[in-house]
Amino acid sequence: METNLFNMALSHDLSTNEILSGIFGSISLTAWICLLLPQLITNYKAKSAEGLSMAFLAVWLFGDIANLSGALVTGLAPTATALAGYFCLSDVILISQSLYYNISNARKTRQRTRSTESEASEDEPLLQPRRRSSSGLPGSHRRHSMHHAESGLDPIKRIVTGEDDTPDSNPWLHNALSVAAIYVVGAAGWFISYKAGAWDKPDVPDDLTADEPVAILGLVLGYASAVCYLCARVPQIIKNYKEKSCEGLALLFFLLSLTGNLTYGLSVFSYSPEPAYIIKAIPWLLGSLGTIIEDCIIFYQFKIYAKRAETKANGVDEAV
Repeated sequence: METNLFNMALSHDLSTNEILSGIFGSISLTAWICLLLPQLITNYKAKSAEGLSMAFLAVWLFGDIANLSGALVTGLAPTATALAGYFCLSDVILISQSLYYNISNARKTRQRTRSTESEASEDEPLLQPRRRSSSGLPGSHRRHSMHHAESGLDPIKRIVTGEDDTPDSNPWLHNALSVAAIYVVGAAGWFISYKAGAWDKPDVPDDLTADEPVAILGLVLGYASAVCYLCARVPQIIKNYKEKSCEGLALLFFLLSLTGNLTYGLSVFSYSPEPAYIIKAIPWLLGSLGTIIEDCIIFYQFKIYAKRAETKANGVDEAV
Protein backbone atom coordinates (compact mmCIF):
# COMPACT_ATOMS: atom_id res chain seq x y z
CA MET A 1 0.00 0.00 0.00
CA GLU A 2 2.78 2.46 0.91
CA THR A 3 4.61 1.63 -2.35
CA ASN A 4 1.48 2.35 -4.41
CA LEU A 5 0.95 5.67 -2.63
CA PHE A 6 4.61 6.56 -3.22
CA ASN A 7 4.30 5.81 -6.94
CA MET A 8 1.18 7.97 -7.16
CA ALA A 9 2.99 10.80 -5.46
CA LEU A 10 5.81 10.64 -8.01
CA SER A 11 3.52 10.45 -11.04
CA HIS A 12 1.32 13.37 -10.01
CA ASP A 13 3.74 15.45 -7.91
CA LEU A 14 1.68 14.62 -4.84
CA SER A 15 3.12 13.81 -1.47
CA THR A 16 1.93 10.77 0.46
CA ASN A 17 0.33 13.15 2.96
CA GLU A 18 -1.64 14.84 0.18
CA ILE A 19 -2.89 11.49 -1.09
CA LEU A 20 -4.01 10.38 2.38
CA SER A 21 -5.62 13.75 2.93
CA GLY A 22 -7.49 13.43 -0.36
CA ILE A 23 -8.77 9.94 0.49
CA PHE A 24 -9.95 10.97 3.96
CA GLY A 25 -11.50 14.11 2.50
CA SER A 26 -13.40 12.07 -0.10
CA ILE A 27 -14.74 9.74 2.58
CA SER A 28 -15.83 12.75 4.63
CA LEU A 29 -17.55 14.26 1.61
CA THR A 30 -19.44 11.02 0.95
CA ALA A 31 -20.59 10.85 4.56
CA TRP A 32 -21.83 14.45 4.53
CA ILE A 33 -23.72 13.98 1.26
CA CYS A 34 -25.60 10.99 2.72
CA LEU A 35 -25.87 12.44 6.24
CA LEU A 36 -29.51 13.55 6.41
CA LEU A 37 -31.02 10.75 4.32
CA PRO A 38 -31.48 8.29 7.25
CA GLN A 39 -33.27 10.90 9.37
CA LEU A 40 -35.46 12.04 6.47
CA ILE A 41 -36.45 8.41 5.83
CA THR A 42 -37.07 7.80 9.53
CA ASN A 43 -39.35 10.84 9.80
CA TYR A 44 -41.21 9.85 6.64
CA LYS A 45 -41.83 6.28 7.78
CA ALA A 46 -42.92 7.35 11.26
CA LYS A 47 -44.86 10.36 9.93
CA SER A 48 -43.40 12.20 12.90
CA ALA A 49 -40.36 14.25 13.91
CA GLU A 50 -40.99 14.39 17.65
CA GLY A 51 -37.68 12.74 18.42
CA LEU A 52 -35.72 15.66 16.96
CA SER A 53 -35.00 18.85 18.86
CA MET A 54 -35.88 21.83 16.67
CA ALA A 55 -33.27 23.88 18.53
CA PHE A 56 -30.68 21.30 17.44
CA LEU A 57 -31.67 21.72 13.78
CA ALA A 58 -31.87 25.52 13.98
CA VAL A 59 -28.42 25.98 15.53
CA TRP A 60 -26.97 23.50 13.07
CA LEU A 61 -28.45 25.54 10.20
CA PHE A 62 -26.85 28.70 11.59
CA GLY A 63 -23.52 26.89 11.66
CA ASP A 64 -23.88 25.81 8.03
CA ILE A 65 -24.86 29.36 7.01
CA ALA A 66 -21.73 30.71 8.71
CA ASN A 67 -19.71 28.00 6.97
CA LEU A 68 -21.15 28.95 3.58
CA SER A 69 -20.55 32.63 4.25
CA GLY A 70 -16.95 31.91 5.13
CA ALA A 71 -16.49 29.93 1.92
CA LEU A 72 -17.91 32.79 -0.16
CA VAL A 73 -15.92 35.50 1.62
CA THR A 74 -12.57 33.72 1.46
CA GLY A 75 -13.09 32.53 -2.10
CA LEU A 76 -12.70 28.83 -1.47
CA ALA A 77 -12.75 26.34 -4.32
CA PRO A 78 -16.13 26.06 -6.10
CA THR A 79 -16.54 22.49 -4.89
CA ALA A 80 -16.15 23.57 -1.25
CA THR A 81 -18.63 26.40 -1.72
CA ALA A 82 -21.11 24.13 -3.49
CA LEU A 83 -20.85 21.58 -0.68
CA ALA A 84 -21.48 24.29 1.93
CA GLY A 85 -24.55 25.37 -0.04
CA TYR A 86 -25.71 21.74 -0.22
CA PHE A 87 -25.50 21.52 3.57
CA CYS A 88 -27.74 24.57 3.97
CA LEU A 89 -30.27 23.21 1.46
CA SER A 90 -30.34 19.82 3.22
CA ASP A 91 -30.89 21.53 6.57
CA VAL A 92 -33.82 23.51 5.20
CA ILE A 93 -35.38 20.32 3.79
CA LEU A 94 -35.08 18.46 7.11
CA ILE A 95 -36.38 21.43 9.12
CA SER A 96 -39.30 21.88 6.70
CA GLN A 97 -40.18 18.19 6.96
CA SER A 98 -39.98 18.29 10.76
CA LEU A 99 -42.15 21.41 10.99
CA TYR A 100 -44.71 19.86 8.64
CA TYR A 101 -45.04 16.70 10.73
CA ASN A 102 -45.05 18.61 14.04
CA ILE A 103 -47.77 20.98 12.90
CA SER A 104 -49.79 18.23 11.23
CA ASN A 105 -49.62 15.90 14.24
CA ALA A 106 -50.44 18.72 16.66
CA ARG A 107 -53.54 19.52 14.62
CA LYS A 108 -54.62 15.87 14.63
CA THR A 109 -54.06 15.66 18.38
CA ARG A 110 -56.26 18.71 18.99
CA GLN A 111 -58.98 17.22 16.80
CA ARG A 112 -58.87 13.92 18.69
CA THR A 113 -58.95 15.75 22.01
CA ARG A 114 -62.00 17.79 21.02
CA SER A 115 -63.71 14.65 19.71
CA THR A 116 -62.99 12.75 22.93
CA GLU A 117 -64.23 15.62 25.11
CA SER A 118 -67.38 15.90 23.02
CA GLU A 119 -68.16 12.20 23.36
CA ALA A 120 -67.40 12.22 27.08
CA SER A 121 -69.65 15.21 27.76
CA GLU A 122 -72.67 13.33 26.38
CA ASP A 123 -72.27 10.64 29.07
CA GLU A 124 -70.95 12.85 31.86
CA PRO A 125 -72.97 11.37 34.76
CA LEU A 126 -71.90 7.83 33.92
CA LEU A 127 -68.24 8.40 33.11
CA GLN A 128 -67.36 11.18 35.54
CA PRO A 129 -65.70 8.95 38.19
CA ARG A 130 -63.72 7.08 35.57
CA ARG A 131 -62.56 10.30 33.95
CA ARG A 132 -61.33 11.55 37.31
CA SER A 133 -59.20 8.46 37.73
CA SER A 134 -57.30 9.27 34.52
CA SER A 135 -57.22 13.03 34.89
CA GLY A 136 -53.75 12.90 36.40
CA LEU A 137 -52.22 11.49 33.22
CA PRO A 138 -52.11 14.32 30.68
CA GLY A 139 -51.16 13.14 27.23
CA SER A 140 -51.26 9.48 28.26
CA HIS A 141 -53.87 8.64 25.61
CA ARG A 142 -51.72 10.20 22.91
CA ARG A 143 -48.58 8.39 24.04
CA HIS A 144 -50.36 5.07 24.21
CA SER A 145 -51.88 5.43 20.77
CA MET A 146 -48.57 6.54 19.29
CA HIS A 147 -46.73 3.62 20.88
CA HIS A 148 -49.38 1.22 19.59
CA ALA A 149 -49.07 2.63 16.09
CA GLU A 150 -45.28 2.55 16.16
CA SER A 151 -45.25 -1.08 17.26
CA GLY A 152 -46.51 -2.01 13.82
CA LEU A 153 -43.81 -0.17 11.88
CA ASP A 154 -41.74 -2.25 9.53
CA PRO A 155 -38.34 -3.65 10.60
CA ILE A 156 -36.41 -1.32 8.27
CA LYS A 157 -37.49 1.73 10.25
CA ARG A 158 -36.48 0.10 13.51
CA ILE A 159 -33.06 -0.85 12.13
CA VAL A 160 -32.41 2.68 10.88
CA THR A 161 -33.49 4.33 14.13
CA GLY A 162 -31.70 1.89 16.40
CA GLU A 163 -35.00 0.98 18.10
CA ASP A 164 -35.17 -2.56 16.78
CA ASP A 165 -36.09 -4.75 19.73
CA THR A 166 -36.54 -8.07 17.97
CA PRO A 167 -34.38 -10.80 19.51
CA ASP A 168 -32.21 -11.54 16.48
CA SER A 169 -31.67 -7.94 15.40
CA ASN A 170 -28.46 -5.93 15.75
CA PRO A 171 -29.00 -2.34 14.60
CA TRP A 172 -25.45 -1.31 15.53
CA LEU A 173 -24.03 -4.01 13.25
CA HIS A 174 -26.38 -3.12 10.40
CA ASN A 175 -25.47 0.54 10.61
CA ALA A 176 -21.76 -0.25 10.94
CA LEU A 177 -21.98 -2.02 7.59
CA SER A 178 -23.53 1.12 6.11
CA VAL A 179 -20.66 3.19 7.48
CA ALA A 180 -18.16 0.71 6.03
CA ALA A 181 -19.84 1.18 2.65
CA ILE A 182 -19.32 4.94 3.00
CA TYR A 183 -15.59 4.37 3.50
CA VAL A 184 -15.41 2.13 0.42
CA VAL A 185 -17.39 4.51 -1.79
CA GLY A 186 -15.45 7.54 -0.58
CA ALA A 187 -12.06 5.93 -1.16
CA ALA A 188 -13.16 4.63 -4.56
CA GLY A 189 -14.37 8.11 -5.46
CA TRP A 190 -10.95 9.57 -4.76
CA PHE A 191 -9.17 6.93 -6.86
CA ILE A 192 -11.59 7.52 -9.74
CA SER A 193 -10.91 11.26 -9.60
CA TYR A 194 -7.19 10.48 -9.47
CA LYS A 195 -7.40 8.30 -12.57
CA ALA A 196 -9.45 11.00 -14.31
CA GLY A 197 -6.59 13.46 -13.79
CA ALA A 198 -8.29 15.66 -11.22
CA TRP A 199 -5.00 15.90 -9.31
CA ASP A 200 -2.82 16.83 -12.27
CA LYS A 201 -3.35 20.55 -11.77
CA PRO A 202 -4.65 21.15 -8.30
CA ASP A 203 -6.57 24.33 -7.76
CA VAL A 204 -4.53 26.23 -5.19
CA PRO A 205 -6.24 29.39 -3.95
CA ASP A 206 -4.23 32.53 -3.32
CA ASP A 207 -2.88 32.69 0.19
CA LEU A 208 -4.40 35.40 2.33
CA THR A 209 -2.30 37.07 4.96
CA ALA A 210 -3.70 37.15 8.46
CA ASP A 211 -3.85 40.96 8.35
CA GLU A 212 -6.18 41.19 5.36
CA PRO A 213 -9.80 42.03 6.24
CA VAL A 214 -11.10 39.14 4.16
CA ALA A 215 -8.88 36.68 6.03
CA ILE A 216 -10.00 38.07 9.38
CA LEU A 217 -13.68 37.89 8.40
CA GLY A 218 -13.24 34.34 7.15
CA LEU A 219 -11.62 33.37 10.46
CA VAL A 220 -14.46 34.96 12.44
CA LEU A 221 -17.07 33.10 10.38
CA GLY A 222 -15.09 29.90 10.87
CA TYR A 223 -15.16 30.29 14.64
CA ALA A 224 -18.86 31.21 14.51
CA SER A 225 -19.67 28.01 12.64
CA ALA A 226 -17.54 25.99 15.07
CA VAL A 227 -19.42 27.41 18.07
CA CYS A 228 -22.76 26.63 16.41
CA TYR A 229 -21.74 23.06 15.63
CA LEU A 230 -20.52 22.53 19.19
CA CYS A 231 -23.71 23.95 20.71
CA ALA A 232 -26.17 22.35 18.28
CA ARG A 233 -26.23 18.88 19.85
CA VAL A 234 -26.72 20.14 23.42
CA PRO A 235 -30.53 20.63 23.05
CA GLN A 236 -30.83 17.14 21.53
CA ILE A 237 -28.84 15.56 24.36
CA ILE A 238 -31.01 17.36 26.93
CA LYS A 239 -34.20 16.30 25.14
CA ASN A 240 -33.09 12.67 25.10
CA TYR A 241 -32.20 12.84 28.79
CA LYS A 242 -35.53 14.38 29.82
CA GLU A 243 -37.57 11.87 27.82
CA LYS A 244 -35.24 8.95 28.63
CA SER A 245 -35.55 7.91 25.01
CA CYS A 246 -33.90 8.23 21.60
CA GLU A 247 -37.02 7.08 19.81
CA GLY A 248 -37.49 8.83 16.48
CA LEU A 249 -33.76 9.43 15.96
CA ALA A 250 -31.85 7.68 13.20
CA LEU A 251 -28.76 6.00 14.63
CA LEU A 252 -27.15 6.03 11.19
CA PHE A 253 -27.59 9.81 11.06
CA PHE A 254 -25.22 10.28 13.99
CA LEU A 255 -22.85 7.54 12.82
CA LEU A 256 -22.46 9.33 9.49
CA SER A 257 -21.89 12.59 11.35
CA LEU A 258 -19.16 10.92 13.39
CA THR A 259 -17.63 9.49 10.21
CA GLY A 260 -17.68 12.84 8.42
CA ASN A 261 -16.14 14.72 11.32
CA LEU A 262 -13.49 12.11 12.06
CA THR A 263 -12.30 11.73 8.47
CA TYR A 264 -12.35 15.50 7.99
CA GLY A 265 -10.03 15.91 10.96
CA LEU A 266 -7.77 13.16 9.63
CA SER A 267 -7.76 14.87 6.24
CA VAL A 268 -6.59 18.14 7.77
CA PHE A 269 -3.87 16.52 9.90
CA SER A 270 -2.70 14.33 7.03
CA TYR A 271 -2.34 17.23 4.61
CA SER A 272 0.31 19.06 6.57
CA PRO A 273 1.74 18.64 10.06
CA GLU A 274 3.06 22.22 10.05
CA PRO A 275 1.91 24.16 13.14
CA ALA A 276 1.05 27.25 11.06
CA TYR A 277 -1.33 25.23 8.90
CA ILE A 278 -2.95 23.53 11.89
CA ILE A 279 -3.46 26.89 13.60
CA LYS A 280 -5.29 28.25 10.55
CA ALA A 281 -7.55 25.18 10.55
CA ILE A 282 -8.39 25.35 14.28
CA PRO A 283 -11.95 26.72 13.80
CA TRP A 284 -12.90 23.92 11.45
CA LEU A 285 -11.14 21.31 13.57
CA LEU A 286 -13.03 22.48 16.65
CA GLY A 287 -16.32 22.25 14.80
CA SER A 288 -15.55 18.74 13.53
CA LEU A 289 -13.55 16.98 16.22
CA GLY A 290 -15.34 18.70 19.10
CA THR A 291 -18.72 17.33 18.06
CA ILE A 292 -17.35 13.77 18.14
CA ILE A 293 -17.50 13.88 21.95
CA GLU A 294 -21.14 14.97 21.83
CA ASP A 295 -21.95 12.26 19.29
CA CYS A 296 -20.45 9.70 21.67
CA ILE A 297 -22.79 10.97 24.41
CA ILE A 298 -25.75 10.44 22.09
CA PHE A 299 -24.50 6.92 21.26
CA TYR A 300 -24.39 6.21 25.00
CA GLN A 301 -27.97 7.45 25.28
CA PHE A 302 -29.00 5.14 22.44
CA LYS A 303 -27.52 2.23 24.37
CA ILE A 304 -28.94 2.86 27.84
CA TYR A 305 -32.38 4.03 26.72
CA ALA A 306 -32.77 1.10 24.33
CA LYS A 307 -32.13 -1.27 27.26
CA ARG A 308 -34.74 0.52 29.37
CA ALA A 309 -37.28 0.32 26.56
CA GLU A 310 -36.56 -3.42 26.19
CA THR A 311 -36.99 -3.97 29.92
CA LYS A 312 -40.31 -2.14 29.94
CA ALA A 313 -41.48 -4.11 26.89
CA ASN A 314 -40.60 -7.39 28.58
CA GLY A 315 -42.47 -6.30 31.71
CA VAL A 316 -45.59 -5.52 29.69
CA ASP A 317 -45.40 -8.86 27.92
CA GLU A 318 -45.12 -10.73 31.23
CA ALA A 319 -48.07 -8.78 32.66
CA VAL A 320 -50.18 -9.69 29.64
